[in-house]
Amino acid sequence: MARPVKKTPEEWEMEIINAARNLFMSKGYEETSVSDIMSAAGGAKGMFYRFFQSKEEVMHKLGNQMFFENNPFEAVKARADLNGLQKIKELLALNQSDEQRNHLNAQAVSILKDPHILAAAVEQNKQILTPLWLELLEEGRRDGSIKTEYTKELSELLPLINFWLMPSVYPATDEEIRHKYRFVMEALSKMGLPILDSETMSFAEKLLENISSIGKE
Repeated sequence: MARPVKKTPEEWEMEIINAARNLFMSKGYEETSVSDIMSAAGGAKGMFYRFFQSKEEVMHKLGNQMFFENNPFEAVKARADLNGLQKIKELLALNQSDEQRNHLNAQAVSILKDPHILAAAVEQNKQILTPLWLELLEEGRRDGSIKTEYTKELSELLPLINFWLMPSVYPATDEEIRHKYRFVMEALSKMGLPILDSETMSFAEKLLENISSIGKE
């Protein structure tokens, strides 16, 4: 009888993440237990805790993995037909069109109530997203499509806007969320980043609907 192939720690970690991904998408985050994940991964429950402290940590890592699998910043980076401002509008549209990641993000909102998870998410956004935003903003400033002296400040602000709009982090009604969104768009425009126009209105409406629905889950 053939002996089972021994998996490396890296393989076990990926097996657990992939099992969690499938279960979160099909069954839902709240309805999925650590036992469910390990049953799907084909390992004992104790194996889970060799790599992760909690289900919340798996969700956080999975969100990062899915971002890098379909990174909208990379998708627009080589678009020579677009200027800096157009690239930013395109990446926002691409980000919103990633339905699988948006579905997962909607389920992940509840874990942001944990201050440790929220702090980790903010720090990771600062480390990963801020440099990506700065690169695009600087490109737009150089080509003249973005007229601002605040590229560094905007690159630090933009990754934080989603947290501010989330009613699970800052409680708000649907109308209050829309009012906050209008404020953000007007403030960004005054800082030289006019990203809301007729082409992005439908995207904005869909985004606001998703944010509102997240708050009710």
